[in-house]
Amino acid sequence: MSVSGSQPWVEGPIKTVDELEERLSRPAPEVVDLMGRLEGDLIVLGVGGKIGPSLARMARRASDEAGRRRRVIGVSRFSRPGLQEQLEAQGIETIRCDLLDRSALEALPDVPLVLYLAAMKFGATGNEPLTWAMNTYLPGMVAERYRNSRIVAYSTGNVYAMAPVTSNGSVETDPPCPVGDYAMSCLGRERIFSYFSQRFEIPTALVRLNYANELRYGVLTDLAQKVLAEQPIDLNMGYFNVIWQGDSNAMTLRALEHVAVPPWVVNMTGPDKLRVRDVAEQFGRLLDKPVRFHGTEAPDALLSDARRGYAKLGRPQVSVEQMIRWVAYWQQQGGPTLGKPTHFETRDGKF
Repeated sequence: MSVSGSQPWVEGPIKTVDELEERLSRPAPEVVDLMGRLEGDLIVLGVGGKIGPSLARMARRASDEAGRRRRVIGVSRFSRPGLQEQLEAQGIETIRCDLLDRSALEALPDVPLVLYLAAMKFGATGNEPLTWAMNTYLPGMVAERYRNSRIVAYSTGNVYAMAPVTSNGSVETDPPCPVGDYAMSCLGRERIFSYFSQRFEIPTALVRLNYANELRYGVLTDLAQKVLAEQPIDLNMGYFNVIWQGDSNAMTLRALEHVAVPPWVVNMTGPDKLRVRDVAEQFGRLLDKPVRFHGTEAPDALLSDARRGYAKLGRPQVSVEQMIRWVAYWQQQGGPTLGKPTHFETRDGKF
């Protein structure tokens, strides 16, 4: 797919972090309806990461708009300065906790709704024991602790083998074929949640997400930064999927209604198969920069087909065209980033 350099904005540019945070946490009517029907408090384990803050805030906003009195609780070690105070100001209760500390985990509140975001990806290579503890051991601890709750847990499309670029990508019934400790430990996370789901009859959903994008982080941000800096673009991973993080937040919350025993496994990404070369060239036009490439497109890539989930979770509402233009404007204006490259071009599983 491609985007014309003269195509008008679908929506105007996002100019400030406050505007971005509002957009990422804006609940769709379907989410408001769901949060009005669900009963009980909600806890977000691993709220301090890239996705957690806006996801927790969407849950808070949707519950408020629905008139549902509910505690929304965010749990993290809160290593990012100011995040805990920011969440508290937005009506989200916070608990500082090392989830691997069993006594601290056991002391967390009993709640019927659990969103599991805790994970380790970057830095996994060279720190394999902690990677496996976070991605495989901790899910078992959480499942035992919240055996009486609904659990929606993030997984990743990295559990799949590379798919031919001529295909629509991997589907949920494809056999996993993870490469590297990160991907293998994420499949371990799925297996552990599946075991405890069946042992204790825990309604669970496993969400294979790739890749969520906002303006400070994501594959599109990575490509735009390289184009703006006139750095060469690696073509070895020649294709990718992407979804606006606000859409993945909405779909994640809606997954609370579709948990099952054994777990419901669902891919979560946008409907478009994007070519790195095409997207980089689009950024080149929008940023008025020359674009250079190196490497050769492989015949396969990490691609997922998420159409199965759209019937239950809804389709993404923000188009790729819109995301590209938002990201380009953000980069032109020197908007802040999280400083966390996705390394989506990695093909050997080492993160």
